[in-house]
Amino acid sequence: MAQGQGRGAPRTVTPAERAQARSVSLRRIGALFIGHRKQLALVVAIIVVASVLGMASPFLLREIIDVALPQSDLRLLISLVLGMVVVAAVTSVLGVLQTWISTTVGQRVMHRLRVDVFSHLQRQSVGFFTRTRTGEVQSRITNDIGGMQSVVTSTATSIAANLTTVVATIVAMVALTWQLTLISLLVLPPAIYLTRRVARMRQKITAERQRELAELNVIIEEGLSINGIQLSKTMGAGTAQVARFTGSSSRLIDLELRSELSGRWRMAAMSIIFAVIPATIYLAAGLSFAAGGMSIGTLVAFTALQGNLFRPLMSLLDVSVTMTSSLALFARIFEYLDLPVEIQEPENPVRLAEVRGHLRFEDVSFSYDGAGTPALAGVTLDVPAGTSLALVGETGSGKSTTAALISRLYDPAEGRVTIDGVDIRDLALSDLSDIVGVVSQETYLLHTTIRENLRYAKPSATDEEIVAAASAAQIHSLIAALPDGYDTMVGSRGHRFSGGEKQRIAIARTLLRDPRILVLDEATSALDNETERAVQRAFDELSRGRTTVTIAHRLSTVRDADQIVVIDHGRVLEAGSHDSLISSGGRYATLALAS
Repeated sequence: MAQGQGRGAPRTVTPAERAQARSVSLRRIGALFIGHRKQLALVVAIIVVASVLGMASPFLLREIIDVALPQSDLRLLISLVLGMVVVAAVTSVLGVLQTWISTTVGQRVMHRLRVDVFSHLQRQSVGFFTRTRTGEVQSRITNDIGGMQSVVTSTATSIAANLTTVVATIVAMVALTWQLTLISLLVLPPAIYLTRRVARMRQKITAERQRELAELNVIIEEGLSINGIQLSKTMGAGTAQVARFTGSSSRLIDLELRSELSGRWRMAAMSIIFAVIPATIYLAAGLSFAAGGMSIGTLVAFTALQGNLFRPLMSLLDVSVTMTSSLALFARIFEYLDLPVEIQEPENPVRLAEVRGHLRFEDVSFSYDGAGTPALAGVTLDVPAGTSLALVGETGSGKSTTAALISRLYDPAEGRVTIDGVDIRDLALSDLSDIVGVVSQETYLLHTTIRENLRYAKPSATDEEIVAAASAAQIHSLIAALPDGYDTMVGSRGHRFSGGEKQRIAIARTLLRDPRILVLDEATSALDNETERAVQRAFDELSRGRTTVTIAHRLSTVRDADQIVVIDHGRVLEAGSHDSLISSGGRYATLALAS
């Protein structure tokens, strides 16, 4: 649409790199679960019950070995064995219930995050999207939130389950023999030290990996979209694109290997420690046994408990690694959620009882970078309701910027734009979109049917209204002649149709909203002369009673406008009717001779 929107700005620090430097509050992460307190409390209760029940099995085993078997007490043996089976069955059922509840909570939190990020980005100005690569935005919503899934869905319950199990196991071990318990806990210091090192390492690797995934998304978006493929084929850039993709994919391999190996080295060290501790316990138990201080049943029960201790202990340490490394993902998501909304909804929106469509620009100035060369400077326009305004000028003069301000894609830095005397910043954005309809020179169609593309403007539109809008845009006969009619798929970005056909579909989509103000930003630029004349006649008919702002290079399409304004370098150079501007011999007359 407009020029100078930062597309060529040098790359400095990306949002992802800034996010890497930001600290993420664990309290903020915990706030994601506030609405699910009851479910989480139930999960914790289930975990505690399951953990306590699980501790019964080693004691039942001790009784089997020390009492039931030596005394050949079959009745006691059956009771103890049934008790072990019942404990296993109950804890398994509780585990399934816990998983169902915790996963449900986690998925709802994930859903809320995805929706919050998507809806917040929907509120961002066009300027944000001109500064941000599409692949980067997609990567935040898919890769980053997807990477957080295990943390969100299972971390809280994993901490609760493993912590409860560790505490209950230690209590049970102390009840059996406090001396061997002390030996078992020797594993804690080296485990914690190794875990902290791996966590810091993985946090850095995770941030690098997500940046590389975002880069890969950008390459895919640029290289495999229909426009990207066409550019690649016409420029012979296919080999270069493959090389770029290969390089990014190779860097991902390296990052994944580094992440996995950092964890494997820790596991290797812990495996050695875990092998030494049981051996030491058996030696100590053997000495005690020789002295008559411990039964075989106690040793077997203690060994079972020790195995139960190391598993949840390692899981707790793994959670620590996962949480630390995932902070980079939370930072990237929270950064997008913290983006300020440049185009704000008014706190107390004004409702127009009757929209006439009187449009005014009052000393409006605007700059895309906020401080550089203004795209508009002191522009004042008055377009009475039901009249037509044509904006003409050379490329980059500020015509499309003017159109963007009418639909509030941007807000002016100075001055104001009003409709029926009300500043459009005081109108609800939904009301403004109902009042102002825009047909741009850059037509965008969704990858769905023609009917759904038209209904995008008005979901409640009837088939009769759709046909009427298409007929007014001079496209109905072409659609009706297609084998599937209005159910024809338009293809990616509408490339199944010619430029003129796409533009007429876009025109029909806008007309379906029946706006009081029409903004036609070179809306007929892709049409041949004959089709342009047909569409122009339709516009002439549809413009009756509406306020129309037309931007065009071809002056033949605007000569009948009520007023023509020539814009040059963001300023109004001259204004008047076609005849008066021709007779004055100014810039408009020069443009008319050149066209």
